[in-house]
Amino acid sequence: MSRLIVTRPAPEAQIWADALCQRAWPAHALPLIEIGEPSDASTLKVLQDWRQQVFQVDAAMFVSGAAVTHFFAGMAPNRVTAALAAGQASTRFWAPGPATAAALQEAGVPVDRIDAPAQDAPQFDSETLWPVVAPQLHAGAQVLIVRGTSAGAPVDIVAGSGRDWLIRQCLAAGARVEACVAYERRAPVWSSGQQALARAAAGPDAAWLFSSSEALAHLQTLMPQANWQDTFALATHPRIAQSAQAAGFGQVVISRPALRDVMLALESTWSHA
Repeated sequence: MSRLIVTRPAPEAQIWADALCQRAWPAHALPLIEIGEPSDASTLKVLQDWRQQVFQVDAAMFVSGAAVTHFFAGMAPNRVTAALAAGQASTRFWAPGPATAAALQEAGVPVDRIDAPAQDAPQFDSETLWPVVAPQLHAGAQVLIVRGTSAGAPVDIVAGSGRDWLIRQCLAAGARVEACVAYERRAPVWSSGQQALARAAAGPDAAWLFSSSEALAHLQTLMPQANWQDTFALATHPRIAQSAQAAGFGQVVISRPALRDVMLALESTWSHA
């Protein structure tokens, strides 16, 4: 392998690429998703309202670290710590994986208020989160889903495939589910250097790391004529692997999403350089 392309949003892509380079992998950051503030005024208003009301719900489920970062970025510093320390809320904070749980802790949420799959769970997603949080729910419980949206998507679309499943489980348990959008995902605008890197990585000596099916969709838009049949893809979820295969990647490997697990998958599949 001569190139390993990390497609996570910035700045995570560069952080991951640096960590992989330290382990002698030829990693390059090439974000395929740009994350920013929601552009829709009504969406922003709902977000601002939920920032004031989050401590009134029984549980708040954050779909990603980005959801945590962008949700709490609009709140006063130390408000989370102060509200919970004062006993003003009994809200539980749900995280589908360790990265989201870590982001919640960085935002001031105590670890004993966070519910997440076990570190050795086979996958980090809504399905593995559900057995952890299901006992908390009762008829009338209020659950807030904090998520992102895609640029141009209808504002009334609440969930992705995994979250839609979790919402159905919550509703079946008698809970009331609300949602707010904390950030917006957009296709990146590549520089000439990034375009050259992408073209050079469309071949048998390269591998692409995907943590989102939407990133794959953006890649197909940016490089509609590329042939990926001889290129490797490393996907951090089976659904993403299916998207990679549909995009034409001839060889797809699945890994759990944590950086450590990605490194293990690389070690077991490829040789350095």
